Amino acid sequence: MQETRLIESKRISEEVDSKLLEINEQSRNYIHDVILIINKEKGMDKVLSIILFGSQLKNHSKNKENTVLSDCDLLIVFKDNVSTSFLRKLEKYLIALENKHNFRKNNSNFVNKMLDVMQQTTGMFVSHFLTKKTYFESGIFHKIFSVNKILSDIFAPKKLVLSSVVDNSSVLWGEDLRDLVKEKVEIEPFDMIKSISMNLLISLLCLLFSPLKIFKPKYQLEAIKWSLRAANHYAFEDSESLEIIIRRFIMIEKSTKNKIKAKRFYSKFIELRRNPHIDFNFMLRCPFRIIKIHIKGIWFKKIKIKTKKRSKNI
Repeated sequence: MQETRLIESKRISEEVDSKLLEINEQSRNYIHDVILIINKEKGMDKVLSIILFGSQLKNHSKNKENTVLSDCDLLIVFKDNVSTSFLRKLEKYLIALENKHNFRKNNSNFVNKMLDVMQQTTGMFVSHFLTKKTYFESGIFHKIFSVNKILSDIFAPKKLVLSSVVDNSSVLWGEDLRDLVKEKVEIEPFDMIKSISMNLLISLLCLLFSPLKIFKPKYQLEAIKWSLRAANHYAFEDSESLEIIIRRFIMIEKSTKNKIKAKRFYSKFIELRRNPHIDFNFMLRCPFRIIKIHIKGIWFKKIKIKTKKRSKNI
């Protein structure tokens, strides 16, 4: 039985390998270990789909979106008959794998442990998400991403995130279940309000606690990235690389002066993603830029709707 599972695990790893040619070695090794663990503990026949999304995707790797801050966003959809207790057990194994492959650090002090809890409850800098087919097809956000239900109901722009993940992803193995979710997701303007609230809160907390050096620069950088992705998906209805999204948001600035300011901000943003360190001047500008990104996204969407109406009337 064990030998059969090892053969099956090798076969699946080889199949997945063909889709990971553009992905860095760290992520490839992590994904292989995830498959080995699942196959050993339960068997890959219990998995319906393995979906990769985010900065590790081929088109994003080419645009150098993958940096030292990038995690490996894996969404693993299991059959409904897999028990919740098994998923909890597997969760612990995969957290250990994230430590092994340097996607997270095994923190011992109290503050870092609290930050780990925050990451786990928000899904920020987490490299695996375990769910069941029913939850995925129904678009039940907190069950898909294993986040706190109350926090996700208040702050998470759930429909925006789900739609973005579906569009900005690749099926590494198994069935393609993404269209089943896409049919049920209808993005609303209120999602943009929630996105502003969530990312602004993260940014302000980073500023508030910056003298204590509790929040690392990566949290504020992630808030900017999430803002750009949310506003872009709302306005342009696609999931392009950060490089293209940034070009768009510089382009839709009204004046040359604002274009120059935006270009400087995003150049610093890219620089800090590649070489994270505290830049207090940048941190002070982040809350204002988060608000502006969302306002620009809402404004551009309105322009698009008006243009479509005019073209229909002609």
